[in-house]
Amino acid sequence: MPARLLVLLSGSGRTLGNLLERIDAGSLDAEVTRVVASRECRGAEIARERAIPTDVVPGEIPADRLAELGADADLVVLAGYLKYVRVTEPFRGRIVNIHPALLPDFGGAGMYGDRVHRAVLDAYRAGRATESGCTVHLVDDEYDHGAILLQRRCPILPNDTVESLAARVFGLEKQAYPEAIAELIRRNTERTKVSH
Repeated sequence: MPARLLVLLSGSGRTLGNLLERIDAGSLDAEVTRVVASRECRGAEIARERAIPTDVVPGEIPADRLAELGADADLVVLAGYLKYVRVTEPFRGRIVNIHPALLPDFGGAGMYGDRVHRAVLDAYRAGRATESGCTVHLVDDEYDHGAILLQRRCPILPNDTVESLAARVFGLEKQAYPEAIAELIRRNTERTKVSH
């Protein structure tokens, strides 16, 4: 049985699109069973175009609503989701996120999108950073804090702009996120076998 993914997003749907491509290609043994968007956005349109059940839930999702939406999900995958997710017991260890920088540096509340890349470039110019990358981590009760599953790195180049660095980091994300999700699925499957 493919792992069932509940995907939460807020924007362009690039990460959702990447995961769907990997699933279609057979390199990620999963299916996106539902998408929740924090607003109407391109990501919600992509999900609807693929006939994936899609809900728009503005603001922070109440814990009971997340439990209802994710009742049959093996994993909750944050894909550019910009709202805080309260982690309750049924989902502990089963919510995963990707951050467009190397954690624990360059993370925390408000650190997303171009803000992250700008902070990385500022640190580079101040001599405090030589590389960037992406971090896949489990979600806990603090922003960008949960256990790190996988990181991919790239050098910061002298002529980098926010846009050029963001593009290079997203190239890494496209590889890292499906790989980390596949590994998490494998681990969870083995844990389920052991507990039975």
